[in-house]
Amino acid sequence: MSEEFNNDRVPSELQNNVVITPVQTLLDKIYNWGRKRSTWPMQFGLACCAIEMITTAASRHDLARFGWELFRASPRQADLMIVAGTVTKKMVPQIVRLYNQMPEPRYVIAMGACATAGGPFKEGYNVVSGIDKFIPVDVYITGCPPRPEALLHSILKLQEQIERQTLRQVSWYSKEDKGAIPVPILGPDLVDMRRVEEIKQKA
Repeated sequence: MSEEFNNDRVPSELQNNVVITPVQTLLDKIYNWGRKRSTWPMQFGLACCAIEMITTAASRHDLARFGWELFRASPRQADLMIVAGTVTKKMVPQIVRLYNQMPEPRYVIAMGACATAGGPFKEGYNVVSGIDKFIPVDVYITGCPPRPEALLHSILKLQEQIERQTLRQVSWYSKEDKGAIPVPILGPDLVDMRRVEEIKQKA
C-alpha cells in the first residue's frame, strides 16, 4: 500500500484495486512489472566469468522464465550490461563508450571478483580495481568465477531494485540532462576526464 493512500476501512486484498489505488502508484507497478520482465542483457564477456554467464543462458537454468533470454549484440538494443571478467585499462574506454550507447533505463551487473574489485590481478599494472570507478553498478556478484546460480540471484536482486523505482524519481524522466560519462583517455596511464581538475591541482 502506498504512503499516499491509507484507509483502514478497506480490506487488504482490495487495496491494490484499480479503483482505489492512486494513479501514480498504479503506473509505477505496471511500468516496473514490464521492465523487470523484459530486460535484454548485452552479450559482453571479458574473461573466464563470461563462460559462466553463457552457461547461465543455456537451457538448464532457463533465463526465459525471467524474461531475460535475449542477449543482444548491440548496446543500442540492450538495457543491461553484465561486466563479466577482468577489466583492463585498455578495455575501460570501450566499456564506457558502450555504456553511453545503451538507452535508458540501463543497468550494470559487475560479475566476479575482477569486475568488482580487481580480483587476483588487482596489483597488476594494467588492471582496474573495479568497474564501478567508471560506470555506476547496480548489483555486485562475488566469486572467482561465480556460479550460474549466483548470476540468477543477482537477476532477482536487480528485479527487486526495479520494483522499488518510481517514475517521479528516476533520472531518465527528469528535466536535468545528466549527459554521457566522459570516455577515459588511455595514455601512459588511464585518465578519468571527470578528475582532470583534481589531477591538475595535485600535479
